[in-house]
Amino acid sequence: MSNAPEQHEHISAHDAHYRAEPDLLDKGLQHDSMGLMGSIAMAVSCVAPVYALTAALGPTVREVGVQLPAVFLAGFIPMLLTAFAYRALNRVAPDAGTSFTWTVKAFGPWIGWMCGWGLIVANVIVLSNTAGVAATYFYLFLSELLGDPGIAEFGDHKLVNVATTTVFVALATWVSWKGMSTAKRITYALVGFQMVVLFLFCGLALAKAGSGTVPTAIAFDWNWLNPFAIPSAAALAAGLSLSIFIYWGWDVSLAANEETSGSERTPAVAAIASIISLAGTYLLVAVATQSYAGVGETGIGLRSDATQDNVFAALAAPIMGEGLAILLFGAVLASAASSLQTTFIPAARTLLAMGVYRAMPAFFADIHPAHKVPGNATLMAGVLTAGFYGVMTMLSENVLGDTVESLGLMICFYYGLTAFACVWYFRHEYRLGLAPLITKGLLPLLGGGMLAAMFLQLSVSSFDPAYGSGGSIMGVGTVFAIGVGILVLGGAFMFACYLRDPAFFRGQTLRQDTPALIVEEPVG
Repeated sequence: MSNAPEQHEHISAHDAHYRAEPDLLDKGLQHDSMGLMGSIAMAVSCVAPVYALTAALGPTVREVGVQLPAVFLAGFIPMLLTAFAYRALNRVAPDAGTSFTWTVKAFGPWIGWMCGWGLIVANVIVLSNTAGVAATYFYLFLSELLGDPGIAEFGDHKLVNVATTTVFVALATWVSWKGMSTAKRITYALVGFQMVVLFLFCGLALAKAGSGTVPTAIAFDWNWLNPFAIPSAAALAAGLSLSIFIYWGWDVSLAANEETSGSERTPAVAAIASIISLAGTYLLVAVATQSYAGVGETGIGLRSDATQDNVFAALAAPIMGEGLAILLFGAVLASAASSLQTTFIPAARTLLAMGVYRAMPAFFADIHPAHKVPGNATLMAGVLTAGFYGVMTMLSENVLGDTVESLGLMICFYYGLTAFACVWYFRHEYRLGLAPLITKGLLPLLGGGMLAAMFLQLSVSSFDPAYGSGGSIMGVGTVFAIGVGILVLGGAFMFACYLRDPAFFRGQTLRQDTPALIVEEPVG
């Protein structure tokens, strides 16, 4: 491919356009099955704010205390900066492989393969965690509905929990396998319900906190928004990893780019819109919850043992009353269910792309003839999710907390690589003006740098078995063993793929390249 920027140094950024990479392949997915609103709904559904908060509120408060709102805002910054990288890369290469495809283009097949592996593993970890939360809240919901407190304890039994989680994974796999149209209809209903209930919860929490009748309530302080008040770098990194987790999933709109109308622009607009709306929602929830419950270690304080593991379960009845508490349990269940069926999208489509470009076995390149989805890849994602959750439940006493914290490593890894891929991929364009230098260079570089710093800090901190829940595997912290151990396992699997079929690794199926800059002649 020609090095066009050197041939057209006289053109401006306004006149520069890119032609989609010629070696990208149509994978047979259903085109134009989603528009902008569907993409936004999918992004919010994958993030699943009610579920994400359920898993992250307690651990985040444990790490940073009253700086909870500050950390939620701080986590928004690298996500938004990384979204600029996704937007730029998607415009020139709208491929379902997203991070995998783009890092191959920028850095070559070996780094690209590992980035794809990180994305797939992150999705499997989230799917397993989401299914676990869904199982827990399923029994809480039934307990409230039937008025039998004993039912709520079913989810605490490991075998029952794993069996119920497996059923939820199987149902979500089936919905994803049925096609994008089916998933979209279910998504609208589940996202709408969870958001209405979440805003109702926040409104009631703020009203009761301001009434002067709640003994744990604390007055809002602007210092809550100051991340520099966090006592240590380790606590800040841990808090940020959890904060990043509650934003993770917005890139699902990019993963569905080949199935979206206006594939070069619409997915990125949906991603940025969802990130901004989620930041506002999380700030509201953090302030409302903290104002009502406080951060004490007794009663319903957010640092108490009774509240830490499941904040919404502990606060549902006190804030919403016995009659409406069931709505919050239903919202968590709906949120987890919506996230389950949409989180399959990036995992399955990355596996599909890796199969199409022969980075993984061709088994994953299969498209269901009727549903137009990656059939084998979707089913494999379901199998891996159920298996991972079962194994982790047996190894970890706090499987939900440990998997969430290890996910921070995965997110920093593949989001960071994607941000750096953007910086390198568009390096020849920076001479064309200030706008490309900022939006395709400096902003993604800053976002990638922040994610890389968090990855290193988390790796060092989580190596200690005292980190997180305090568990260990083979003498190292459970969080480190899950996160870094799976990346090492990926390296071994990558080498096996190379021995089986080296074509991809030799650049024969997907090339490392710089984009072809072309100049469109003015009309008239």
